[in-house]
Amino acid sequence: MDAITKPADGTPPDDAQTYQMPLPRLRLTPDVSRGPLDGAWWPRCDALELELPALVGSLDPGAGTATRVTVDTASWPDAPQTVMAPGHVIEVVRTDSAAEAHAIILDCGTVGRWELLVIPPDEPAGAATRLLTAAADPDNQLSAPNMLALAEAVLDEEATWESEGGHGLR
Repeated sequence: MDAITKPADGTPPDDAQTYQMPLPRLRLTPDVSRGPLDGAWWPRCDALELELPALVGSLDPGAGTATRVTVDTASWPDAPQTVMAPGHVIEVVRTDSAAEAHAIILDCGTVGRWELLVIPPDEPAGAATRLLTAAADPDNQLSAPNMLALAEAVLDEEATWESEGGHGLR
C-alpha cells in the first residue's frame, strides 16, 4: 500500500474540505421591531470567525449583505478585525460602550441594520430559550445589557430558592 493515496472518486481533495458551522441559534423579531433589539443570537462558542458566517448566511437576503459588525470587547476579546463570509469580507469593530454590551450590530449597507442580543454560549438552555423568545418580541423595550441582567437576577433567585429546598413564598 502506498503512503500517499488518492481520494476516492467523487470526494474532494483534503484542501477542499471545510467545516461548516451548524445553523445558528437565532430568533428574529417578526415584521418590524418597536424596541431596541431585532432579536437574539445564541452562539455555540466565542470564536466570532467561526460563528459569524453562519449568522450572516441565515439572515433574510432582502436585508442585504452584512458588511460590518460591531461587537463588545468584553464578549469578544479575541475578535479579529475582519471575518470571511461566503462571497465577501465583514469588517469587525469592537467597542467598549456599555450600551452595546452583549449585543451585535450587523450593518447591511443602505438596507439597514440589525441589533441582536448575544446570549453567552455557556448560558443554560432554558434561560437561553427564554431570552431568545423575549428579545424577538416586537414589544420588548429592554436593551441587551438590561435583558441579560434581568435573566441573571432570575437565575440567581431560582438558585437561591432551590438551595433553600424550594421552601417559602415565590
